[in-house]
Amino acid sequence: MIYKTKGVCSTEIHFEVEGNLIKNVNFIGGCAGNTTGVSRLIEGMDVEDAISRLEGITCGLKKTSCPDQLAKALKEYQRQNQ
Repeated sequence: MIYKTKGVCSTEIHFEVEGNLIKNVNFIGGCAGNTTGVSRLIEGMDVEDAISRLEGITCGLKKTSCPDQLAKALKEYQRQNQ
């Protein structure tokens, strides 16, 4: 899936889900170290677990963050694949 982010430095998040496990997460743009770290930490994680851990994280004065945008992307994936 490709998700267009809103309100953060990254512009897109690319990821796959196999079964209910997250695979191949790649942020386009953003802080390379942070987005790579988040990607590696959640690969292989259950979609619901990832959402519960990432949702609501903010970045500085922004009301969202790259991890929060990933949670939104995963929720969108769930809506599309019900």
